[in-house]
Amino acid sequence: MDKLINDFSFGLFFWQALILVVLLVLLRKFAWKPILDSLNNREKGIKNALESAEEARKEMQNLQADNERILNEARAERDGMLKEARQLKENMIADAKSEAQAEADKIVAQAQATIASEKKAAIAELKNQVAGLSVEIAEKMVRKELADKKKQLDLVDSMLGDVTLN
Repeated sequence: MDKLINDFSFGLFFWQALILVVLLVLLRKFAWKPILDSLNNREKGIKNALESAEEARKEMQNLQADNERILNEARAERDGMLKEARQLKENMIADAKSEAQAEADKIVAQAQATIASEKKAAIAELKNQVAGLSVEIAEKMVRKELADKKKQLDLVDSMLGDVTLN
C-alpha cells in the first residue's frame, strides 16, 4: 500500500477521473436510460400479466359458479322431469288398470246377460218341449179314455164341476 501512495500521480488520477465521469455520462445517456426503460416496460408487462391473470382467475371463479348453478338447475330440472315421468307412468298404469277393470266388468256383464238370455231361451225351449210332451201325453190319454161315449160324458161333467162361475 505504501508503494501505491508513493507512485500516485495527480495527472493520471485526473485523466482517470475524467474518463470515469465521461464514461458514466455516456453510460447514463446511451445505456442506462434504455436499460431502465426496458426494465420499466418489463415491470409494467409483468404487472399487466399479473392483473390479467387475476382477472382470468376471477372470471374462472365466476364461470365455475355459473357452471355449478347451471349444473344444479339441470339436476333440478332432471329430477322434475323424472318425477313427472314417474307420475305419468303411474297415471297411465292406473288408467290402464281402470280401463281393464271396466272392460272386464263389461265382459262379465255381457257374459251374465248372455247366460241369462240363454237360460231364458233354454227354459222357454224346455217349457215348449214339456208343453208339447204334455199335450201329446194328454192327447194320448184323452184318446184312450174317451174312446167310449160314457167316459166322455163323465169327463165333461167332472170338468164342469171343477169350473166355478163368477
